[in-house]
Amino acid sequence: MRPTPFYEIHKQKNAKIDSFAGFLMPIQYPTGIIREHRQVRDSVGMFDLSHMGEIIVRGEKRLDFVYNLITNDASKLAVGQTLYTPMCYPDGGIVDDLLVYRMKDYFYLVVNASNIEKDFLWMKENQIEKMSLENASYDTALIAVQGPKAEEVVQKLTTLDLAKIGYYHFAFGQIAGVDVIISRTGYTGEDGFEIYFTNVDKAEEIWNLVESAGRKFDIIPIGLGARDTLRLEMKYPLYGNDIDKTTNPLEAGLRFFVKLDKDNFIGKSALVKVHQEKISRKLVAFEMLDKAVPRQHYEIYADDKKIGEVCSGTMSPSLNIGIGTGYVPREYMKTGTEIYIKVRNKMKRAIIIKPPFYKQGSVKR
Repeated sequence: MRPTPFYEIHKQKNAKIDSFAGFLMPIQYPTGIIREHRQVRDSVGMFDLSHMGEIIVRGEKRLDFVYNLITNDASKLAVGQTLYTPMCYPDGGIVDDLLVYRMKDYFYLVVNASNIEKDFLWMKENQIEKMSLENASYDTALIAVQGPKAEEVVQKLTTLDLAKIGYYHFAFGQIAGVDVIISRTGYTGEDGFEIYFTNVDKAEEIWNLVESAGRKFDIIPIGLGARDTLRLEMKYPLYGNDIDKTTNPLEAGLRFFVKLDKDNFIGKSALVKVHQEKISRKLVAFEMLDKAVPRQHYEIYADDKKIGEVCSGTMSPSLNIGIGTGYVPREYMKTGTEIYIKVRNKMKRAIIIKPPFYKQGSVKR
């Protein structure tokens, strides 16, 4: 198991640390998941996301490579802009979902921690001439600062005018003399920034500076437990739960990020066919009507038959009800449809809703 550059800090703060995607990561702190979750919704929290992967694409044909690799359209990106995109196999199954940053001389791809090696190998297999790949994942530290007060916190640390960095845009700057990328992105539904840097010897110093800058707002570190409840309230997909190689982005509700009018990309023909024939199932969001907490793999029923299973589920700290996602057949995917979740051999009522679950996020689109 690989420690992150902030591992000693997590230990000092008595975090519950466990293995996740090959890394030793804080799951929660003594404050607890609910307190951490609400801190991000109400004010600001900070996350160690150094387990995420970073892959650099350089060379004359870098755009041609990225264009073909992903379902979204990297040719539309301006320098300083980021996009979210699935990356698919030829059959339309999802290799991963990732962020693509367009730099002046290269592309910066941020992939899920559990998929770093798989993704890098997939990219190498699809490499073309006049471009190169570098896996910078294990030499990069990443802190996310998320919440309605995030801009006020991060602004104390940099001379960059953060108000000028739009949603899904980024800029190069410095914190404590360290070169950083400051990106207005996140996985919580709240406004916030992700701070990338490779001078990992300065990691603890930068963490402490962020913590000091946020003291006015009672900033606390946030573990992976609250990160999961925050993202689920927004119905942001998690690879391995909601999407994987057996699912395609159209049925996963990611149609906006699939540009079928592109000249070509890996998986296009399969996804065009799915689009023309219409999806046979869909990843829906549901809220519990009965008091119960849905969990991954709990069975979903309708009309006295099993129609699917829960992909992600939790008790929403913001809404104080059980929420979840799951793939259901086309005939059951309409908003307002009542379904049942089998919880400890008892059928509990739920209803399909239009996502997100939490609709008061501060994210600046």
